[in-house]
Amino acid sequence: MLKITDLVVSYDAIEALHGISLEVGEGEIVAIIGSNGAGKSTLLNTTSGLLRPKTGTIFYDDTPLHKMAPNKIVAMGVCQVPEGRRIFSSLSVRDNLEMGAILPQNWKTFDRNLDRVHKLFPRLLERRNQAGGTLSGGEQQMLAIGRALMANPKLLLLDEPSLGLAPVLVEEVYKVISEIQKSGMSILLVEQNAFQALKVADRGYVIETGTITIEDTASRLLTNDEVKKAYLGG
Repeated sequence: MLKITDLVVSYDAIEALHGISLEVGEGEIVAIIGSNGAGKSTLLNTTSGLLRPKTGTIFYDDTPLHKMAPNKIVAMGVCQVPEGRRIFSSLSVRDNLEMGAILPQNWKTFDRNLDRVHKLFPRLLERRNQAGGTLSGGEQQMLAIGRALMANPKLLLLDEPSLGLAPVLVEEVYKVISEIQKSGMSILLVEQNAFQALKVADRGYVIETGTITIEDTASRLLTNDEVKKAYLGG
């Protein structure tokens, strides 16, 4: 489904990604783990078209995403939930969700997608008329994921969904991520919370200073001594 090959991304003279290659298959959750500043968000932002690669390719099925504008990538079915949620704080919950369906093609499935979001996140239905900025951190994360789902994606890019959340809310958000996968959606998941990410993932990659250093199944990464020492608290 998604194939990234030899991806190099630079910020002016500083090279952030050094020849990254990875794949996400249909219906898979693939986790990218690594420390802060390793290049995880740069990878997602390049995949969604917010950044342009210096060299390398990103193909979604047979379509070269690295040559497309962000809105065209969303129309292809690839949607990103950004780090920090970035909801529209002055808009209501309902209006935030409508913004996720801004492309004309998404209005055809609007009611169905809205019903799916409300089933996954009942609190968003309860707070539909409340301003997004008044929600708790966990609720804002739910809203950010719900907004992306309103675009009817086939591949969801999740950037640090557990960031700043209490443990009980992290569990809740990850339960929903598993439910989303059961619907057949593929997910590329970037996380510093390596344990939580690898618990739900099928496969994983470890990224260090812009380079993939380890690739394996999620279950093997959870027992890998190097990964345990660096990212799982020993």
